[in-house]
Amino acid sequence: MIEASAAEDLPALEEELQTLEHKWQEVETNLYLSGEFDANNAYITISGGAGGTEAQDWAAMLLRMYLRYCERQGWQSQLIEKTDGQEAGIKSATIHIQGEFAYGFLRCERGTHRLVRLSPFNAKNLRQTSFALVEVLPEITESKEVEIEEKDLRVDTFRASGAGGQHVNKTDSAVRITHEPTGLAVACQSERSQQQNRIQAMNMLRAKLLEKKRIEEDAKKEGLKGAQKSADFGQQIRSYVLHPYQMVKDLRTNIETSNTDEVLDGDIQQFIDAELKRSKKTP
Repeated sequence: MIEASAAEDLPALEEELQTLEHKWQEVETNLYLSGEFDANNAYITISGGAGGTEAQDWAAMLLRMYLRYCERQGWQSQLIEKTDGQEAGIKSATIHIQGEFAYGFLRCERGTHRLVRLSPFNAKNLRQTSFALVEVLPEITESKEVEIEEKDLRVDTFRASGAGGQHVNKTDSAVRITHEPTGLAVACQSERSQQQNRIQAMNMLRAKLLEKKRIEEDAKKEGLKGAQKSADFGQQIRSYVLHPYQMVKDLRTNIETSNTDEVLDGDIQQFIDAELKRSKKTP
């Protein structure tokens, strides 16, 4: 009787164990989110790299992937700037993401993403390798580390691109700000007023300047000159292979999956969790 009762309880115990393991994974992941800006909102910029139209289409696929990931997380996302490709896809796009620990999670995604597939743009349907660069910045409304003087800024206004309507494409509400001493430039066209777009652009510029400052400081400590990575071979953090087999593999953690459709639909949490743990353990 005792053995029979224990056997009946086994499925319930296994289910409870799985629940506890899932809760522990969530708690463990949050322990790694202790960085200075990890709790902040975030900006993601996606740019097509080597590969022409292929790369621009790949950049658009990544944009969708991150928008779907934000939906899965229950975060709000807003496309604040987009430059369409000439034939397909996008040359670049920036999204503003509002959510708990948005930057802490998404900073794991910065780097070059590599795609291998049969080309939909090639008459012979040949296998093509494409690259796209993902940059992630925290939203910083104020910082004592970065001082921005008005005289160092060049502000250009232009008409926001979009489907049209009462406001879009009829007023010069979009704003591009260039920090002339560094050459850094940011743009925002999502808000209805020029002033709102300027505020959003200034937040991005502040984050870019702070990132640049810290990269230079780290490079100085290591006795190296800081250099921005290009979206090309040798710089990728993750590889997405759709042909001749299906596999997504993170090259930093070796986490991989053959479920490419789910990954491209925003199921990337396993890669983020693994990178959070790896980066925390790396001195």
